[in-house]
Amino acid sequence: MRIKKRWIILFLLPGIALFCFVFLITTVQVFATSFCNWRIGGEISFEGINNYKQLFMSDDFLSALKNNIIWIVLQSTIHVLLGLIFALIISRRKKYSGFFRTVYMLPNIISSAALGMLFYNILNPMYGPVNKIVQFFGVKDFNVNWFADANVAFFAVTITWLPFAAIVALLVIAELSAISEDIPEAAVIDGANELQLNIYIKIPLVRNAIGTGTILAATSMLQKLDILIMTSNGGPGNKTMNLPLLIYKTAFKDNNFGLANAQGVILIIVGLISIGLINKIYRMNDPI
Repeated sequence: MRIKKRWIILFLLPGIALFCFVFLITTVQVFATSFCNWRIGGEISFEGINNYKQLFMSDDFLSALKNNIIWIVLQSTIHVLLGLIFALIISRRKKYSGFFRTVYMLPNIISSAALGMLFYNILNPMYGPVNKIVQFFGVKDFNVNWFADANVAFFAVTITWLPFAAIVALLVIAELSAISEDIPEAAVIDGANELQLNIYIKIPLVRNAIGTGTILAATSMLQKLDILIMTSNGGPGNKTMNLPLLIYKTAFKDNNFGLANAQGVILIIVGLISIGLINKIYRMNDPI
């Protein structure tokens, strides 16, 4: 047994070393330098909590933080719900399930930058099909600039993340396929209809898969950068600014790495709180 444990530890060591080098050390460095004035070409000097004071006095940061929280909530509810509904529908249509899974996953095969460009062209006010379709059905003067109009830009950017629902759907479909057929059959014999079967039998049994999908959905909102750059670039003003894009601009455009790392610390805290809340809501550590 001891020899077996030694081999397990030996095989784990490269992964642990890589994790420490890539994630742990860099996270500690981000936290430490968030209290410093750090610019390329200059010396690093300790500034205390000045960077954090500056953050919470900045309209751009507060707007980005608010947008990120709203997007996390939307992604964790609406997008997860869409994925769950699709999974329940596909699990009933076993004959064509493989085809629909493939079609539903196609947008996720495309890179995020390409997906952003795709939505930018679809919603383009000059030649995009969305405006043309609305005009075709009688609204002749309909010409919305989706990513530049302050009234609709946030909604337009939110739509670009809908394909993530496919990831949730696949997780739920995999979990549904592991449910013994005896369970739903027994419920049907007892008089359960399709809606009751889904709400009281299937959904509780795939709770952990839904929770995992929700965590992935929430944390994905803390990494979105390329789609925003390809569509709205955080505008108009700061209507669609999020923390990753603000960090990028602060570091590489304003050359203020200390302030950018302070923003990064807040991003990490938001992520940890989100994961903790989702774990609590879905009771993922409790047995089903």
